[in-house]
Amino acid sequence: MAQVEATTERIVAADAETVFDTLADYSGTREKLLPEHFSEYEVREGGDGEGTLVHWKLQATSKRIRDCLLEVSEPTEGELVEKDRNSSMVTTWCVTPAGEGKSRVVVTSTWKGAGGIGGFFEKTFAPKGLGRIYDAMLAKLAAEVEK
Repeated sequence: MAQVEATTERIVAADAETVFDTLADYSGTREKLLPEHFSEYEVREGGDGEGTLVHWKLQATSKRIRDCLLEVSEPTEGELVEKDRNSSMVTTWCVTPAGEGKSRVVVTSTWKGAGGIGGFFEKTFAPKGLGRIYDAMLAKLAAEVEK
């Protein structure tokens, strides 16, 4: 099994604190940021950053649906980590200042991929597909905080 990684980033025209708070608001804004690939969104514990437990289904392809139950932590300032209890997937959101009134948002997901030929295709194509999903989410984030 190979480690698979997908990374996407965007500069957003809002300060880092506002952007981070928007991403960490699982009981409010976060659901609005999710593109159509996500369904069955439910906050099960907490709702604001550290200590949140949130559920959703992620349909990465027409045949691949992940049932995700994510534990949220904030290991360092400007960083949200979502660890899926149902798989090896870990998604890290890093928000840093990028000049006056701007932020850089980087989202990275890693997981243990399949072995063999299936693993080759997963490592080749999954990061691109997940990148498109996160691009859509970052566009919604920008629209939300740049109002």
